[in-house]
Amino acid sequence: MTSAELPDLTLPQMLRRNAQTRGDAVALRQKDFGIWHPITWSGYYRRARHLGLGLRSLGLEPGGHVGVISENRIEWVIAQMGTGIVRGVTVGVYPTSPAPEVAYVLGHADVEIVICEDQEQTDKVLEARAELPKLRKIIVADMKGLAHYDEPDLLSFDDVEGLGETLEEEQPELIDSLLDAQTLDELGLMIYTSGSTGKPKGAMISYRNIREAAPGIIGRLELSEHDSVLSYLPLCHVAEQATTNFAPMYLGMLVNFGESLRTVQEDLREVAPTVFLGVPRIWEKMHSAIHIKMLESGPLRRGLYHTALRLSEPFCNQHRRALGLRERLIYAACYLLVFRSLQNFVGLRNCRVSITGAAPIAPDIIRFFRTIGIPLLEVYGQTETTGMVTGHRPERFLPGTVGEATVGVELKVAEDGELLIRGGMVFEGYYKNEDATRSTIVDGWLHTGDVVEMREGQIKMVDRKKDIMITAGGKNLSPSEIENTVKASPYIKECIVVGERRKYVAALIQIDFDTVAKWAEEHGLSYTTFRSLAENPAVRELVEEEVAQANRSMPRVAQIKRLALLTKELDHDDDEVTATMKIRRANIYQKYSELIESLYDEVGAA
Repeated sequence: MTSAELPDLTLPQMLRRNAQTRGDAVALRQKDFGIWHPITWSGYYRRARHLGLGLRSLGLEPGGHVGVISENRIEWVIAQMGTGIVRGVTVGVYPTSPAPEVAYVLGHADVEIVICEDQEQTDKVLEARAELPKLRKIIVADMKGLAHYDEPDLLSFDDVEGLGETLEEEQPELIDSLLDAQTLDELGLMIYTSGSTGKPKGAMISYRNIREAAPGIIGRLELSEHDSVLSYLPLCHVAEQATTNFAPMYLGMLVNFGESLRTVQEDLREVAPTVFLGVPRIWEKMHSAIHIKMLESGPLRRGLYHTALRLSEPFCNQHRRALGLRERLIYAACYLLVFRSLQNFVGLRNCRVSITGAAPIAPDIIRFFRTIGIPLLEVYGQTETTGMVTGHRPERFLPGTVGEATVGVELKVAEDGELLIRGGMVFEGYYKNEDATRSTIVDGWLHTGDVVEMREGQIKMVDRKKDIMITAGGKNLSPSEIENTVKASPYIKECIVVGERRKYVAALIQIDFDTVAKWAEEHGLSYTTFRSLAENPAVRELVEEEVAQANRSMPRVAQIKRLALLTKELDHDDDEVTATMKIRRANIYQKYSELIESLYDEVGAA
């Protein structure tokens, strides 16, 4: 798909068009108490209109900022589209953020009205209220538990929709006049970066950025109006915006919202989406879940499983249409006997295209899912590129790369290996941070901060420029590459390597509690807590064996010589990971400095 094939309309204008042209078709589905509730395009537009006009009646002017703190649900996108219809700017906040992070984002973004999912998110805002002088109103989708709150600025989502309905009756022409005046150059979103190395920055995304990014996403993934998705990753992340809002709005795709993050696996089985986006941790969890399922099965089933993997893996990177007769017969047999049930188990039997992005992933994980018939492709993008800008073509998958540039994207590699990007999808800049904007966009080129290599015309990610390690021997190493190789093990959830100016590479490792706990039960090991499990000598031996296996696939200089098992899970509240579960390296290196030094003492070095 080329840019010329999409209308030059903003997302709110596209919502209006979809309501006019496919009004009775189902646009969204929300699962509540086990029941799926549909909403048509005309119903979606009506509720967004009313919510937007309700915000306007509360004093929101064009260009005003509205915050949203919620897990994915229909009210999230209604809030975003409603804000856009009255020409406001939506600012997403991670629902897992503690109160200080919520306060920082809402304050820095100059949010005037915030929409909260429930009492938990409302309490975070109220805790920080004194630090938010520009905040005027708090709107809540689920008012359960809030009846006794003495807060005059607290309103229910339904009440605000009611205000908007009244305003529409009084001024029926207002919505069309606002939408007719809207241009692609207006800001639609403010997306805050994960803040893995400092305070999050507010990336300003215009409707033109979205309009220019959409053809690349739609074309590379071969999306159509007949596709469906499950929206579950945070909507304050650009990747989920692309699959929940950008592509579905321009194409008219169906978007499903599950009951909660805790029911994703069940929701996937019920929805059976044709398109699925998962960050590496999601694919790792699915891989671990399958591993546990196999541990629980009998010897015959386990034998069939391993045989099917062994027979199908040699051609897993080929497109199904390119397979010869022998390979087709082998796969058909493996599918009927093993793979079909595994695909049903993870809810991806009908998945036509599956995507991993937002962070590096272990090649072994991609190979596994492609082997069992889930066509996993790796893509690359940033908040600053309004999402995906490279990706594999389904018929040209090259392991270890993130594919080729999508339509409208210009790429070049700087002398130091940094990837530079140019195109209409490059963001407008960082809010209230001109210095950071000037250092990021130079002569029209976005400096991504990612070091890459070209391989057969495709991009191979090396690492973040700032994360490249130089050993005492002067060798350059990629921490991400080492860590992802190790994390292919179903028993290892996190791996943080150390090696800057050191004689060898060492690592801090966090076990995958569920998988290791199942392994411990299978081997008759007792434990009570995460700590007691991690400190079990047999578990350490298991992890050392997994690391040794990973070492065999890496150059000698990159191999992990010593390791330490963490006795607690890395936590967002402890400032060890971001809301998107990215490692905050500097914080971890500082917090665990004594443990790290113990890996380099004279005994260990000897």
